[in-house]
Amino acid sequence: MSNHIEKLKKQLMEISEVVNSFKSEAVQVKVVDRLLDAMLGLEETDGEAGEVFIKKGDKPRNGEDGSYTFASGPKKPGATKILNQLLSGDFFDTPRSISSIANYCKDNFDSEFKTSELSGILLKLANENKLRRERSNENNRFEYVRF
Repeated sequence: MSNHIEKLKKQLMEISEVVNSFKSEAVQVKVVDRLLDAMLGLEETDGEAGEVFIKKGDKPRNGEDGSYTFASGPKKPGATKILNQLLSGDFFDTPRSISSIANYCKDNFDSEFKTSELSGILLKLANENKLRRERSNENNRFEYVRF
């Protein structure tokens, strides 16, 4: 066990200069996190070399030569991209609540967004005068409609 700790200390000392060159502490933490994940993964497989920056969602697959390759699944569009796409169509011609927008994204784009993820983007679109934000008389909640 102490051999692993000593090895880890040595590796951390080697990368500390590179990590400290980043000014953002958040970036430093992310880099160290990914490096530690990769190093621990290598120790489990007893490998000496491998990809250092592997996305957490990536799954190893056997290559033709028996080696492992990493391939991520298809990426889904983010909330901003989907809302801008809906804005370019006729979706916002009628007033929509945040929950109805989230349900529409789930049904039509296979993307599940929390209403809190959508609210900030919708507010930004309203501030940019791309959408109008108005209170519904029925349930006293905001609805969004094209300007």
